[in-house]
Amino acid sequence: MPCLAPQVRDTAYRSVRVLWALCHRLGRVTQPEPAQSSRGLFIALEGGDGAGKSTQGRLLREWLEGLGHTVVVTREPGGTDFGRSVRELVLHGDHVAPRAEALLFAADRAHHVETLIRPALERGEVVITDRYMDSSIAYQGAGRDLGVDEVRELNLWATGGLVPSLTVLVDLPAAVGRARRAGVHDRLEAEADDFHGAVRERFLALAGADPHRYLVVDGELSRDRIHELVRVRVATLLALPTIGGVSR
Repeated sequence: MPCLAPQVRDTAYRSVRVLWALCHRLGRVTQPEPAQSSRGLFIALEGGDGAGKSTQGRLLREWLEGLGHTVVVTREPGGTDFGRSVRELVLHGDHVAPRAEALLFAADRAHHVETLIRPALERGEVVITDRYMDSSIAYQGAGRDLGVDEVRELNLWATGGLVPSLTVLVDLPAAVGRARRAGVHDRLEAEADDFHGAVRERFLALAGADPHRYLVVDGELSRDRIHELVRVRVATLLALPTIGGVSR
């Protein structure tokens, strides 16, 4: 595995130490209530590895820009300079303990929301992120068995309670995702199928518990069919007219 630059490791681990100290205080801190932004439109793309989230993000951006919207497409981790350091450490570096992994993702998300997502929403823009809070709940809470509620509370605190107006879950069996990646795996992608099975089950449970905020699509459909389904749902949020159930 690549050797990370000392400054990357130091920055990331300083963030872990700070968040870890704060975690001990969470029981005494009033947790923010989950809330959507009152301006802009916040959309998260979630799902297992190899599901095609990046492709759907690109297609959705092109469609929305064609309608005249200003669109910010980002990802977690990696949407900021700090996030890119975290991504290199957590996904491509040496072993990271599960709790440290969860804290690093939360640190990246806190910075991402504060410096990129909230400012764009306040400007009235559309933000599309490839992964958000649900990925931590599914991968670290369920896959790493760190506790779904605990990871959720940590991330609600880190983001000030910001949740997407819409979360698109591109659902795909773990074996299909592995085949699509064709042997190219980062640390999380390389986990066993039972890990990815637990992740998938948690994603589906999250969607089932809040169907008004989620759209679950079959990841084995064609990319164009998935895009069509996403467009229809986003059109309802934008109050756009549809023809035969398909948004213009």
